[in-house]
Amino acid sequence: QVQLAESGGGLVQPGGSLRLSCAASKSIFSIYTINWYRQAPGKQRELVAALTTSGYTNYLDSVKGRFTISRDNAKNTVYLQMDSLKPEDTAVYECNARFNQYSYWGQGTQVTVSS
Repeated sequence: QVQLAESGGGLVQPGGSLRLSCAASKSIFSIYTINWYRQAPGKQRELVAALTTSGYTNYLDSVKGRFTISRDNAKNTVYLQMDSLKPEDTAVYECNARFNQYSYWGQGTQVTVSS
């Protein structure tokens, strides 16, 4: 069993930055791909960024060049640095760890981009 805990969400003005953290209860990054998803009210959940065990990253087109996913193996933590935030980035952001049939989720953190 793996527990994931997100933090770092909040209210930010357009153009601002936030850094989300996803802390895992154990060392899993050598096995699990870590994904950041988001879900806005009335919209489907979408994959924002992914980080594989080999360090490969992938991003949603609308966040490329603005968001960066990274990890600190010593802290069992994955980060999502979000820059140049836009109102359309407003959503609940969720961390997910996936390996074969195993999939774990955090509780989510709210990000609101508004003036």
